Amino acid sequence: MDFELNEEQKLLRDTTREVLSRAYDTEKRNKIVAAEPGWSVDVWKQLAEVGLLGLSFSEDDGGMDAGPVEIMAVMTEVGRRLAPEPILDAVLVPGGLISEVGSVDQRRRVLPGVAEGSTLLAFAHNETGSRWPNITVSTSATEDGGSWSITGTKNPVPSGGSADVLVVSATLPGGGIGLFLVDGDATGLDRKSYQTHDGGRAAQITLTDVAAEPLGDGVDASAAIVASEVKAQAALCAEAVGAMEEALRLTTDYLKQRKQFGVPLAKFQALTFRAADMYVLLELARSMALYATMNLADDVVDPLVASRSKLQISRSSRKLGQEAIQLHGGIGVTAEYPVGHYVSRLVAIEHTLGGADEHLRVLSK
Repeated sequence: MDFELNEEQKLLRDTTREVLSRAYDTEKRNKIVAAEPGWSVDVWKQLAEVGLLGLSFSEDDGGMDAGPVEIMAVMTEVGRRLAPEPILDAVLVPGGLISEVGSVDQRRRVLPGVAEGSTLLAFAHNETGSRWPNITVSTSATEDGGSWSITGTKNPVPSGGSADVLVVSATLPGGGIGLFLVDGDATGLDRKSYQTHDGGRAAQITLTDVAAEPLGDGVDASAAIVASEVKAQAALCAEAVGAMEEALRLTTDYLKQRKQFGVPLAKFQALTFRAADMYVLLELARSMALYATMNLADDVVDPLVASRSKLQISRSSRKLGQEAIQLHGGIGVTAEYPVGHYVSRLVAIEHTLGGADEHLRVLSK
């Protein structure tokens, strides 16, 4: 099997790298994530102009109809540049659910604006007190004369504080979990945005009899939610690989430049052994990220495949991040130096949709 990108995929990767590399260095990123909304509106527009925000949507819905390999290439570059733009949380996950479950009218009403960068989405599914994979949905949906309303609290909602349209999960009157479209300015909706440790944004969203539109036929969408999580985990794996690649590059460059006793640290054999171990961890992670992506490319949406991949990604990212900090010394945890920010993002990825312990328990059943 050929694991190399074809020419079109390389062009997509290089375009993403160029846009993000031109936009960010450590100082610029620190300023952007410290201010609202936590990412660059200008960069978001550029991503829309080159078609990256509509990458996974069909051409009829204003997108490029790209596949998992293209998404992996883009997310790897997002991780490499530590870009704060919420491509996964505001486009791929909620947009993917609308593509999968939504009616033709809903798709063509919402998705073209997302691809153009004018509409922000968010998926409100998580609730306080539950964690992956056993997320309890206590938010309820009720119907009255053909009109639907939702009551409940969602937290955390990634990028929920600035979303124009929310895809909300709620328990249906007859059982099962339905998905609903909710306007971000709907009456009865209250949201409190906050910053996460990796510089991202999330929100607590409280809904009190908020008007909602059933997504698609309004039936149980549990299977679609699970499939969405599998695809999101594959994207997170690709992002983590990009972040690990850059963390390793920063570490090896530092070992070559920093001197102790008059010689570069790279001359100390024990330190080069540790850097070599970091490379092995990266390649293990890369192989499992490819494994997850290629299964999706073959239309195999398997939660066990996602768990196998995420388990190795979690283990590799934690150990590689720890080594990156240790080999840098004190500078590794300063806000002015990038490696600490990469490690923070890797920690966030590890704990999104299950960490090593959760996925190991899934695989042990």
